[in-house]
Amino acid sequence: MLDPSYAGHAYPPALPYLVGREKIREFALAVGAAHPAYLDPEAARALGYPDVIAPPTFPIVLAGAGLESMAADPGLGLDFSRVVHGEQRFAYTRPMYAGDRITCTTTIEQITSRAGNDFLTSRTDMVDEHGEPVVSTWNKLVVRGE
Repeated sequence: MLDPSYAGHAYPPALPYLVGREKIREFALAVGAAHPAYLDPEAARALGYPDVIAPPTFPIVLAGAGLESMAADPGLGLDFSRVVHGEQRFAYTRPMYAGDRITCTTTIEQITSRAGNDFLTSRTDMVDEHGEPVVSTWNKLVVRGE
């Protein structure tokens, strides 16, 4: 059972993540994202970007640090073996691209219970090395009851 008093709790920022071309390429190929701006630096530059851009769902890779923080927090009571992924959404300020050094901060926005299940909504805000917003992602977890 999740502790509802954790709504509003922010975890310390994760260590900066250096977004690399190869990681973007691997992710793009894994999800079938074939746009040239994900794979070819010249194609990305022709569109006005400094390097290849990440596919829209790439930030889920970085959001994993916040999930790890929540799972490791004994006070929250998150039993990850009972978790089902409920929803994911992204709100971009700008595309993420190779060379970005991204810092993620995860905040628990809401904890509710229904029909014996707990629902946790977290938001991970991602900023570049200058503290400028890049993207925020929301993750809803369903923690199945006994």
